[in-house]
Amino acid sequence: MAAEMALVKPISKFSSVAPKFSNLRSGSYSKFTTIKMTATSQPPPPTSSTTKPSKKATKTTSIKETLLTPRFYTTDFDEMETLFNTEINKNLNLDEFEALLQEFKTDYNQTHFVRNKEFKEAADKLQGPLRQIFVEFLERSCTAEFSGFLLYKELGRRLKKTNPVVAEIFSLMSRDEARHAGFLNKGLSDFNLALDLGFLTKARKYTFFKPKFIFYATYLSEKIGYWRYITIYRHLKTNPEYQCYPIFKYFENWCQDENRHGDFFSALMKAQPQFLNDWKAKLWSRFFCLSVYVTMYLNDCQRTAFYEGIGLNTKEFDMHVIIETNRTTARIFPAVPDVENPEFKRKLDRMVEINEKLLAVGETEDASFVKNLKRIPLIAALASELLAAYLMPPIESGSVDFAEFEPQVVY
Repeated sequence: MAAEMALVKPISKFSSVAPKFSNLRSGSYSKFTTIKMTATSQPPPPTSSTTKPSKKATKTTSIKETLLTPRFYTTDFDEMETLFNTEINKNLNLDEFEALLQEFKTDYNQTHFVRNKEFKEAADKLQGPLRQIFVEFLERSCTAEFSGFLLYKELGRRLKKTNPVVAEIFSLMSRDEARHAGFLNKGLSDFNLALDLGFLTKARKYTFFKPKFIFYATYLSEKIGYWRYITIYRHLKTNPEYQCYPIFKYFENWCQDENRHGDFFSALMKAQPQFLNDWKAKLWSRFFCLSVYVTMYLNDCQRTAFYEGIGLNTKEFDMHVIIETNRTTARIFPAVPDVENPEFKRKLDRMVEINEKLLAVGETEDASFVKNLKRIPLIAALASELLAAYLMPPIESGSVDFAEFEPQVVY
């Protein structure tokens, strides 16, 4: 099965489809476009007639938000302050957090994100469907990084008096996320586009998660980001003919930011053993693992042109990332899904088929009422597959005493 093959098949062999590029510039990107992401498909309000037009023509578009769109998160900041109050919580290992703080202060990537002329030249060569899907990759990645920046910045501000060490780490992580988002947004400028990050901050809907759920979800997000970036980097280093845009050359150092962020959340969870050592923790751990893995798999299978364009087989790439992330997560989570069971991959593939049918229903010209009726059995089938995947026998794992913290680079 593909899930098993991903473990033994070299990353350089993920390649299955050659990218197709053209040297002609696309006329559809001749004007600079500002992108505003909204929670609905409604266009932004028209500009007042009294507003002075700018000297440079700027086109504004909006992007429809769906269940699979990167989200912005908020949490119970008062509870966070209580959790990290050293007078209340005696489990906080300040030595561990001090060691982590020194790692973040070192700022290994301070001078890493420096662009060169290769970026614009490569962007001009990307044409057709691959160009559009690549733009979407930059948009989604920038949104996800900016979401992390906003959350970490607010946590750094709110925890400053309660726990200055943890607060400073959150502030330094927000520095990293802002750097990533800015680098990605600058990449969009190569395609004559830009995300309006100020608009995003005000207009985007925020999803509320309790602190323990923030820990689970963000740990997984950072670790899966690490495995995605390092896998793509290794693949393109071995197969430079697929290096269609220079941003991938930065992934080796970039992914270490993700890894350090994940290590910090691991330390946070170890300091709150109630989030890891009971039956509810096991159920929630499995739920968040499954949610993150399924979301990534469905998202990526909608965008196979992007992964094929850089020489990757989408499903094999995703299964490799899921398996490696799951193995890493098993070091701290009390239970994880058995993703190396071939049945898990079969369930993912069935979810992809159902999701494709759901998307097809949305693209028909039927009335909304008819579309909703057609969606009901498909949503029920998707929910059934999700439940069946959740109920598969899990792997008992994790330990808050797994290992003493030791800053290290993981490859």
